[in-house]
Amino acid sequence: MDVLRPTLIKIGGRVYRKNLIQEQAYQQEEEEDFCAGPSDCTDEPCDAFVVEETEKGFQCRAEVPSPLYKYIIGKKGETKKRLETETRTSISIPKPGVEGEIVITGQHRSGVISARTRIDVLLDSFRKKQPFTHFLSFALNQPAIQEKFLQFKEEVLEKCSKDHGVSSSLFQNPAKLHLTLGTLVLLNEQEIRKACDLLQRCKEDFVDQIAGGKPLTVEVAGVEYMNDDPATMDVLYAKVHMKDGSDKLQVIADQLVERFVASGLMLKEWDRVKLHATVMNTLFRKDPSAEEQNNAMTGKSSFKERESFNGQNILKLFENFYFGEVQLDSVRLSQRFSSDATGYYATSGQLTFS
Repeated sequence: MDVLRPTLIKIGGRVYRKNLIQEQAYQQEEEEDFCAGPSDCTDEPCDAFVVEETEKGFQCRAEVPSPLYKYIIGKKGETKKRLETETRTSISIPKPGVEGEIVITGQHRSGVISARTRIDVLLDSFRKKQPFTHFLSFALNQPAIQEKFLQFKEEVLEKCSKDHGVSSSLFQNPAKLHLTLGTLVLLNEQEIRKACDLLQRCKEDFVDQIAGGKPLTVEVAGVEYMNDDPATMDVLYAKVHMKDGSDKLQVIADQLVERFVASGLMLKEWDRVKLHATVMNTLFRKDPSAEEQNNAMTGKSSFKERESFNGQNILKLFENFYFGEVQLDSVRLSQRFSSDATGYYATSGQLTFS
């Protein structure tokens, strides 16, 4: 890393520089250490956090999901001890598994702010390594779409099963057909509530105006692939578009993601949401419940190697396959690796158009 041009990290609407640090490598991720020079105590803006003055000095509280406590504590408590020593503060952390606030206290305001800043940067780094837990989705599992999808699957296996890698294990579960807008790492009930509240604000701020208070009529038609070579496909998806030719669906998707990224609940991946419905995925070959991973920053794939398939004939024969028309009436906060009574992903919250 260039010392004169350090990496910038955006947290809570503010931008911080990531100083060059010395790190120790451990076998387990939760044992990674964090350290920084003591000179950092005085170079943070004093208005970055709410710091309360107490009888004994200063205090700052931070809401941290319990699964992240271990990263602040570190191996044998080394990270916590180093933070406390270098910032001249005391850091109180709730017991493992108990949701609560981390409390930082110290005699000097700058030391408390420095400790809080370092904790935020540390947790931001580890949060990006967590596999996503939820995602915003449009459900495409209406009966008519499922029926056409099963027809597509049957015809592909009938006409292309001799092509390399093509098998029934590649196909999506029809009950889980969907459009993914973006993925989230939500580690406790408070973060889930925050995401649900933001969905409702988005409805009031712009979704109702764009959708006009009624469902969006969408057509699912045609297939396309993700990578460059159709002879070595990993993902084949169905394309979607508004039946009236408008860009309402794209605008809603883009603005939702923009708001969730701005809130810190979602990582920015692309300038625009790529609206697609996965119909075949090589991840399904080993795990039918596997989800499409949109960004390596939000978790690593469970499978180091994916056996691709030759989709050239599928493209030739089914390039314009018509899956049907669907009424989209809600955006759901879907829970990964889950199912509801209909077979779709369990819903933690939703935004309705009507």
